[in-house]
Amino acid sequence: MSQDTIRIGLIGAGGNTRSRHIPGFQTQKGVELVTVANRTPASAARVAEEFGIAGVAEDWMAVLEDETVDAVCIGTWPYMHAPMTVAALEHGKHVLCEARMARDGDEAREMLDAHWRHPGLVAQIVPAPHTLAFDATIREMIGAGRIGELVALDARITQGSDFPNADSPVHWRQDRVLSGNNIMSMGIWYEAIMRWVGPVGRLHAMGQAVVPHRRDEDGNRVAMTIPDHVDVTATLAQGGQMRFCVSTVLGHAPMAGEVMIFGTEGTLRLAQPNGGAMALEYGKRGAKGLSPVKIAKKNQGGWRVEEEFCNAVRGLEAVSHTDFATGVDYMDFTDAVTESLASGESVRLPHGAGS
Repeated sequence: MSQDTIRIGLIGAGGNTRSRHIPGFQTQKGVELVTVANRTPASAARVAEEFGIAGVAEDWMAVLEDETVDAVCIGTWPYMHAPMTVAALEHGKHVLCEARMARDGDEAREMLDAHWRHPGLVAQIVPAPHTLAFDATIREMIGAGRIGELVALDARITQGSDFPNADSPVHWRQDRVLSGNNIMSMGIWYEAIMRWVGPVGRLHAMGQAVVPHRRDEDGNRVAMTIPDHVDVTATLAQGGQMRFCVSTVLGHAPMAGEVMIFGTEGTLRLAQPNGGAMALEYGKRGAKGLSPVKIAKKNQGGWRVEEEFCNAVRGLEAVSHTDFATGVDYMDFTDAVTESLASGESVRLPHGAGS
C-alpha cells in the first residue's frame, strides 16, 4: 500500500477527532477521509459537512462493513474501544484508537489479542501528547548517566484543579460505565513516566471522591465512584521509588504539573506553571541548583500521530506512540490503582503486556 490512497473511516467525532485527527489526516498526502459515523446520523452529517467528508454512515458497523475503507479512527469514549477495535481488526481494517485504550486491562488484552491474530494490520493508540517535546531528552540524559542511579520520582499533577465544587456536573470521565477504571489524567502521565523510567513493580494507592455526589444532565444526584484525588506510592521495576499525586480538587496549586526525578548524581525537573509553558531543568551533584535544559533539535518531539499511523500502514515505520502492548501496560497500572483503592493493600503489577 506504499503508493495507494489510504481510505479512512471515522467512528466517533468528539473534540480530539475534530481538533487533531481530522486536520492531521487531511494534511497527509494520499489519504482520504471517506465516511464518518457519530452518536447519531444527524451529528455525523454535521461533521461531514464541516470537514468536507463525502460519506455519512448510519452506524459504526456500516463503516466496518464498507469494503472501500482501509482503516478506521475510533474517537469514542473508552467503553466502546474494545468492541469496536476487535470488530475492526476482524473486518480487516487498520485501527487508530483514541486514548485511554479501554476501560480496564481485560478489555485492553482483548484488543491486543485481536491485534496479534491480525499481525498484518496496524493497531495504534493515540499517545499522551503533553511531554512529547521532552521525552527523548529525558531518556537520553537518564541513559547517559546524568542522574546516576534512580532514587525517586516525585510527581504532582493538578492541571485544571480548583477548590471542590459540589455544583459541577457529572463528566463522562466520572462515569465508570463509560470510562471504567480510568482516573482523571493519571493514565496519560503514567504513560509518559513509563517512557522515561519504565513501569511500576508494586504500588499502594489512597484516594477519595472529595466531591461525593454530582448532578447528571437530568438533575439526578449521582454518587461519584471514581476519585478526584489520588496518591500512589510505588516501586519502579528498574529500581527506585515513585510518589504520584493526581488531583482536580486542590485550590491555588502553583503548578499544573511537576515531576522531579532524583538520582544519585543529578536531578531532573519537568514542570508547567498554571497558565505557563512546560520546561525541563537539570542540576548535577555539586551544582548550586537547577538550570534550564536546551532541547537539541534532533530530540524535539511533537504531535505526528496521523503521520505515524499512515506511515505504518504503508510499511514505512513501526508504531512507537503508542503500540497496543504499551497501552496494556498502562491499563495494568490503572487496574492496580483501582484494586489498591478498594482493598487498602499493595498490588504487584504483571510483568509485561502478555502476562
